[in-house]
Amino acid sequence: GAKVIHIPCDLMSFAAVPEAAAKIREAVGETGLDVLCNNAGVMASKDEATKDGYDVQMQTNHLSHFLLTRELWPQLTKAAELRGEARVVNHSSVARKGKKLEQKYMGKNGGNLGGDKVGTMPFSGARWERYHQTKLANLVFTLALRDRVVTAGSKVKVMVAHPGVAATELQVHSVSDGGMSGGMANMVVSQTAEDGALGILMSCCDPAVQSGGLYGPGGQGLKGMAKLLPAAPEEKLADEASRTLLWEASEEATGRKFAI
Repeated sequence: GAKVIHIPCDLMSFAAVPEAAAKIREAVGETGLDVLCNNAGVMASKDEATKDGYDVQMQTNHLSHFLLTRELWPQLTKAAELRGEARVVNHSSVARKGKKLEQKYMGKNGGNLGGDKVGTMPFSGARWERYHQTKLANLVFTLALRDRVVTAGSKVKVMVAHPGVAATELQVHSVSDGGMSGGMANMVVSQTAEDGALGILMSCCDPAVQSGGLYGPGGQGLKGMAKLLPAAPEEKLADEASRTLLWEASEEATGRKFAI
């Protein structure tokens, strides 16, 4: 009996995101928005720029989600005031682990970030480093937003999930785009899309979730039941310097201040 409304949103265009947000605001009206789930993404794409000049992976996976969250923040706040809480849920990956967030990947450098060569080891090479930076950005954004929410005394919760290595269209697109071979995709996929969705479903729906928490498979992170993962490694990976860098670079890229 749910009423489903489809609102297109081109995450490779900073102009399109506020247009989509305006339609969402009209749809939810005075009731506010209970959950914003920033789930869309691409993986290991070619070294190309969007029309705005940013890396296609960074703009799609993080920068436009930052902008969409900013545009819909009043509706999230309204829902929290009316019903006690609202939620922002970001979607990261096991690929978040690795080097610290770097300024160059956040800037207007699309098409000049290492090229398209894939490394000899699985998930290596410039395509995968760009992907890593975007998935790390999802984690960093979550904790940076959580910090600001706490300071402001807001009732909006902020969570991040990861799916393990699940069988989705993400791998299909990466194979067709040259980011990985079909054999590699078949070898690394560890669980179904349905099982991979558990972390994001918990973050959206579980009454007991903790703001700032990361929900997904534990251990190596490839498969398994989603659960709240230990906070210390994620707080270290997304340190204070990274949170400041991300917030300032995201505001500069989108051309809008995001004040909580």
